[in-house]
Amino acid sequence: MEYKDLAEELKKGHYRNIYFFHGKEPYFIDRLTHYIQENALSESERSFNQTILYGKDTDTETVINTAKRYPMMAQRQVVIVKEAQNLKGLEKLLYYLQKPQQKTILVISYKYGSLDKRTRLYKALKDPVAEFESKKIPDHKVPEWILKYIKKRKLTMDSDAAVLMTEFLGNDLDKITHELDKLLLALPNDQTHITSAHIEKNIGISKEYNPFELNKALAEKNVVKANRIIRHFGKNPSEYAMPMIIGSMYFFFSKVLGYHFLTPEERKNKYKVATRLKAYPNSVWQYEKATKKYSYQKAAHIISYLREYDMKSKGVNNVSASEEDLLKELVFKILH
Repeated sequence: MEYKDLAEELKKGHYRNIYFFHGKEPYFIDRLTHYIQENALSESERSFNQTILYGKDTDTETVINTAKRYPMMAQRQVVIVKEAQNLKGLEKLLYYLQKPQQKTILVISYKYGSLDKRTRLYKALKDPVAEFESKKIPDHKVPEWILKYIKKRKLTMDSDAAVLMTEFLGNDLDKITHELDKLLLALPNDQTHITSAHIEKNIGISKEYNPFELNKALAEKNVVKANRIIRHFGKNPSEYAMPMIIGSMYFFFSKVLGYHFLTPEERKNKYKVATRLKAYPNSVWQYEKATKKYSYQKAAHIISYLREYDMKSKGVNNVSASEEDLLKELVFKILH
């Protein structure tokens, strides 16, 4: 099932006997689990009829025996197994799936990985069982996700601000929503639009010194700005880790290289470009601009440089150069 379908079903008050949530993105699993935990039973019913188990502290036999119990003075009971990826004997759940207790809602929360689709257990997770695999959102789709998150709260945000957050926080949705919620609390009541200035002030991400701005400077071959940014990075190594910076540059120049191979017809529509490059549509102009400054041969060389300096930052073929020195060398090679 899809997250949207499950969420709508739960909001309508339709509960199934078994939920199996798994996948690498914990955010959606936690949201669904929390909703069932807070809404499937009334507050007075939870004391006797809601059981929360943790995979590392229990086993499958205990889960099954708990699920087979009858509710006390209520229509149903809820059994939630958190951190089920640590549950011993998970395959034994297959026997419970064949004949579940009709007055029990059993929730299996299996995070940071997906159940092996070759197993008998996975193949048994069919309707009426609600099986949901929570997948990581690709980096290029995170800005759009942030804008939708903000829109649901009846606010708007600059697309550059959303990209800035993505560059700094990656695709960790828990971290992103935590920072956004803090920002919304600090936002004045009469303020309905969020800019990069708000991000800088409330989240601590500099609108001038960040990987997003470095990529823009490199795209424009703005030597002064690029060097100013990397000097700032060098003075604040705890905030700007080398792997994060190189990862951002790799993402950018791989799109620049890909743009070179698009047909003239494909380049006419930024949404077609975004689809082909797996990029955020509002960032397409940067790749277009960069292709005018960097040939595809140069872009390919830059990808090679990034791999080389990623290894150097980890100590390979590097005796004493600091991260700041490595960044200076890398940016020089990119710009010249």
